[in-house]
Amino acid sequence: MPDIQGVYTYAERAEALGFESLWAWDHVLLGVEPSFPIVDAITMLGAVAARTRKIKLGTGVLVLPLRNPVVAAKALGSLDVISGGRLILGVAAGWYAREFDAVGVPFKQRGRQFERNLDILMRLWTQDRVTLKVDEFNLREAVMVPRTAQRPRPPVLIGGYVDAVLRRAGTVGDGWLTYFYTPESFTKSWEKVKAFAREAGRDPARLTATNQLAVYVGSSREETTADMRQWLATEWDTAAWSESTIDHAVHGSVSDCIEQLRAHVRTGVHRIILIPYRYQAEQVERIAKEVLPKL
Repeated sequence: MPDIQGVYTYAERAEALGFESLWAWDHVLLGVEPSFPIVDAITMLGAVAARTRKIKLGTGVLVLPLRNPVVAAKALGSLDVISGGRLILGVAAGWYAREFDAVGVPFKQRGRQFERNLDILMRLWTQDRVTLKVDEFNLREAVMVPRTAQRPRPPVLIGGYVDAVLRRAGTVGDGWLTYFYTPESFTKSWEKVKAFAREAGRDPARLTATNQLAVYVGSSREETTADMRQWLATEWDTAAWSESTIDHAVHGSVSDCIEQLRAHVRTGVHRIILIPYRYQAEQVERIAKEVLPKL
């Protein structure tokens, strides 16, 4: 069982230390490490919202094709309301075929279903009445209230690696959210996102880029390498066909971590989601007090 009280303490401390946002992952069934517990992201963030006041709450990322888009719009919109407008919605098409099979959603159609579900969700959030018939969904003068606290809606970040996803991030969403990227590979893909935005007549300057990085502050690179690699190999997945790699990891002494993070900051990334080694509270403290003030 996950330590839920520990999660509350973690969230409250992160807010007190001045972190901008807290993020929850999303899996119905997880195949990387079956014993690793993941609480439903929307439920978890709703609970955290009640224990915090200012810190933003993000899904990093929600697998949108696995969810009924009308129900998702209601649940996520409600989260934005009860949190006082703190939701950042990160969404993606998903990657784990067995999870799709279990839920009864065709894995090979996930890209199209992602776009359909996101369109329905955004319509319900921004239009007074929605009339739309697509696939099995038949909305007739549908009204969703209460409206989201953020207007016209919470920010939507689209996660993934391949060009089709990067195009969506540049043309449909408010930005791109990814993870496990080195500064060089991040820059390469972010430039693609901005190019797709320009092709669609959108201003790339209005988009944001978010990268997730695992961080381990120790005494040296040598002392932290083996532990970091073991953690990433057992509890994380990296797509062999993407720019994602375990070599992204920020680890070593305080000065090592500062140097590595500065390289990421120079890419123009707008937000870095720091994932402390094994989610240790001590790591959160060290990152906040020893690393971030010197960036």
